[in-house]
Amino acid sequence: MERRILIGGFGGQGVMMIGQLLSYTACETTDKNVLYFPSYGSEQRGGTANCYVTISDEQIGGPVGQEIDNVIVLNEPSLLKFEERVKPGGLLFMNSSIIKAEPKRDDITVIRVPANEVAEEIGSGKIANLVMLGTYIGYTDALPEENVLATALKKLGAKRPWLNEMNEKAFRTGLAYGKEQKSRA
Repeated sequence: MERRILIGGFGGQGVMMIGQLLSYTACETTDKNVLYFPSYGSEQRGGTANCYVTISDEQIGGPVGQEIDNVIVLNEPSLLKFEERVKPGGLLFMNSSIIKAEPKRDDITVIRVPANEVAEEIGSGKIANLVMLGTYIGYTDALPEENVLATALKKLGAKRPWLNEMNEKAFRTGLAYGKEQKSRA
């Protein structure tokens, strides 16, 4: 099975970190093939930054497909830019703390995540990306949840181990939220 994921937001929201954590987890803890394709450039300066991750049981043919299985958007410009890329029947995860616009499509499943609000309650708005990552994993089971958490704590805790407790809480809170949303679907 192949899963194509696009993550979009603005610089500083941890868009690339979500993509890297998915990629590292797939590479280091599973037998899946993975491709990580970041998009930098002028978009780093407040515009829409994004990355693509493909996780597959088979070899991966190309880095970026026209239709994406799962899109995670952290800000409104990313919703406007990438909503059309979600394949029919695909999943759109959106940070409802920041995004006030409603998706225009009715052929996709939309999961609204109050990521910034949850992150602030835990202790810092900077961990909203981990709330989103946890929600994504909880809803999709794209990778083993404990593997993703272990990778996040290893990679993020290398320079700031004192933040691991807060990072774990953000991920686990998102994970529970994702599972709850899936049970309601």
